[in-house]
Amino acid sequence: MSSSKGEVGGAKDYGTTSDKLLRRSLNKWELLFLSVGGVIGSGWLFGALYTAAYAGGAGILSWVIAGILVMFVGLAYGELGAAIPKSGGIVRYPHYTHGGVAGYIITWAYFLSAASVPAIEATATITYLSALVPGLIYPNGVLTPLGILSAYIILILFFLLQYAGVGILGKVTHGVGWWKLIVPALTVVFLIAFYFHPANFTMGGGFFPSASMNASGFSGFAPVLYAIPTTGVIFSYLGFRQAVEYGGEGKNPQKDIPFAVIGALVIGLILYTLLQVAFTGAIDWSSVTVQVGNTTKPVTPGNWTALTQSNLVSGPYYTIMTTAKVFGPIASLFAIWSYILLIDAVLSPSGTGWIYIGTAGRTVYGFATNGYLPGLFLKIGRTKVPVIALIAATIIAAIFMLPFPSWESLVGFISSATVFTYIMGGIGLETLRKTAPDLKRNFKLPAAKVIAPIATLASGLIVYWSGFATLFYVVTAIFLGFPIFFGYYAVRLGVPKKIAYPLGIVDLAVILLTAYDFYTATSGLSAGNTIALILYTLIMVGVSLSNVAVLWNFSNDNVKKEIKASYWIFAFIFAIFLLSYFGALGLNPIIPFPTDVVIAAIVVLIFHYIAVKSGFRTEAIEEIIEETREP
Repeated sequence: MSSSKGEVGGAKDYGTTSDKLLRRSLNKWELLFLSVGGVIGSGWLFGALYTAAYAGGAGILSWVIAGILVMFVGLAYGELGAAIPKSGGIVRYPHYTHGGVAGYIITWAYFLSAASVPAIEATATITYLSALVPGLIYPNGVLTPLGILSAYIILILFFLLQYAGVGILGKVTHGVGWWKLIVPALTVVFLIAFYFHPANFTMGGGFFPSASMNASGFSGFAPVLYAIPTTGVIFSYLGFRQAVEYGGEGKNPQKDIPFAVIGALVIGLILYTLLQVAFTGAIDWSSVTVQVGNTTKPVTPGNWTALTQSNLVSGPYYTIMTTAKVFGPIASLFAIWSYILLIDAVLSPSGTGWIYIGTAGRTVYGFATNGYLPGLFLKIGRTKVPVIALIAATIIAAIFMLPFPSWESLVGFISSATVFTYIMGGIGLETLRKTAPDLKRNFKLPAAKVIAPIATLASGLIVYWSGFATLFYVVTAIFLGFPIFFGYYAVRLGVPKKIAYPLGIVDLAVILLTAYDFYTATSGLSAGNTIALILYTLIMVGVSLSNVAVLWNFSNDNVKKEIKASYWIFAFIFAIFLLSYFGALGLNPIIPFPTDVVIAAIVVLIFHYIAVKSGFRTEAIEEIIEETREP
């Protein structure tokens, strides 16, 4: 497509032709198990350990609260996915409701998360196997070079299964999905029935452990909320999106996507809550140790923080099973089950990993359907999958393994980046009800005007609870998408290459230098520095305004409409960023808990309605509606 201004239109869908080449072979149960497979992965192997470290006995509340919040998000996407069943759908909906600028920001943020989840799952597999091969990880849980190499081999296997096509993928995932449900369910039964210590739930100062005994550093209810985005809780639930992402390859997606999304979340909520109960009750503090130099030392009972450096890190449930003080038939059962857990340590995260390689590939594919990447990434291979996009996703997952080579260090960032993009679930639902009332909806969510803002509120609060340190990385990473924007998409919208390319390079340099200066000024995000915050914010605002001004200058009326529809998202990013800095989980916590949460909730709801008002009937949604009218 030419980049001349006269030929530039509004937000289009460039994947109409390639969408028709995808194989539509996934049935209702295969879509369900794709979502279940995304939910039940490495989260069940490690989530309970890190949640307990941050919230002690109250960690069970983290899973319940997060599950309920994500359910509202899932309901919103249930209607969107059924109405517009497109592969890579989650990154395509913002493009349909608010145009290319806001759509690009959401797509880029979502891409960061989707592309790195396969790295998390490969890392989790290797971490658990280190119980048999200690040379795979260092004592702090970070992969060794051998561990990283092993994880790369697993990534290649993920790609090969995806390349085989969704027909084979759906059947394999369906079969493995039953295993992934049965093993954790029986683990819950065995631990609660034969190795349960109720006193653990009040260790460390009570049901809500004291600040000195939990890894969050906070007391009271705050650690319960802080654990949701930080310890793998929200990360585990986010797999519900798989049915939406593979929707364009379903046999009857209009009916099957809502069933798969809601079904997977209900299963996940029940199972993860019970797993947290079982793990917390199964901890035998006399068997929990930490390595200090060449010396092994016991952990003080109730010191939840120490769990993250203890012998439980390499394999929480495996270690409990192998160190449990049980006798007779129960000892034999635990010994046998410990080996089954090692098998599951390969199958569970691997099953999630190969699903997410496909999700990441379909996200890259969605990037291209929106026009943000060249048409090369729309290429459908002989097995009817987006092959170039899958290759790109595998390479990017391998890169993510390098800076974040441990499970815990990845999940906080990824969870926040993903949930940030989920604010578009509720916004998209209500926007399309307004701008496209004639869109065919096989599943119409009741009380949408109530559920939509709650879905946005849920996503916004989870992002806020991730804490300022994590949010800083997410915000910086979002702005690092500008160089790619000006390297390709802005040119497509009419900005001359001689202006777009240099501006993208300047953006990259300014954003990296500004982020580095703020990082060093705050001692690695551990000390408040309000002057540094103001400078960082002003520079980022300046970068945003200058970029928008350049785009506006070379845009036609259609693109200017898209630019106007994106103002709210820039304002929202800065609002939640600044509030996070001064809130209870920030570097300068002058707004105490729970006042900060109330303020954050009000801010999120205000932006929900601003975003809905700014949405418009894009050219892309016109094309979708025309498709549904075809006989």
